[in-house]
Amino acid sequence: MRRAVCPGSYDPATNGHLDIIERSAKLFDEIVVLVGINKNKKGLFTVEERLDMLRETTAGLPNVRVDSWQGLTVDYCRANDIVAITKGLRSVSDFDYELQMAQMNHELSKVETLLMPNNPAYGFVSSSLVKEVATYGGDIEHLVPPVVFERLTKRLREKDS
Repeated sequence: MRRAVCPGSYDPATNGHLDIIERSAKLFDEIVVLVGINKNKKGLFTVEERLDMLRETTAGLPNVRVDSWQGLTVDYCRANDIVAITKGLRSVSDFDYELQMAQMNHELSKVETLLMPNNPAYGFVSSSLVKEVATYGGDIEHLVPPVVFERLTKRLREKDS
């Protein structure tokens, strides 16, 4: 079985993330959507909330599972017999960063990285930008999966209270 991982913080997941996950799922027997845990960062959503939203969002993809990991992604790959990492690219600056990361990951573990250009419809979408626009009342419903829109809207209302 050929497995790949789609790592990220997913705080929250966007339709751009989902596009890469869906496209990756067509290329591998199993895709693990891996939520990275960084205890030094305070996310809008807890890791458990992100996992729940991703599980609901990817429920229709039978070869996708969701997990979390603290540490190097390549260590997760080694521990789980994963041969590749798939990442989306929105811009040239993404490419510069991801190329260096791919080279380092290969040096550390021989795990391959597939860099996929994002669908142009989502090329400008990032979790940070979605949160910022939503904070100021902008319409982000078409940029995130329905469960994310619902929970993000609710979370921002709670923060305002």
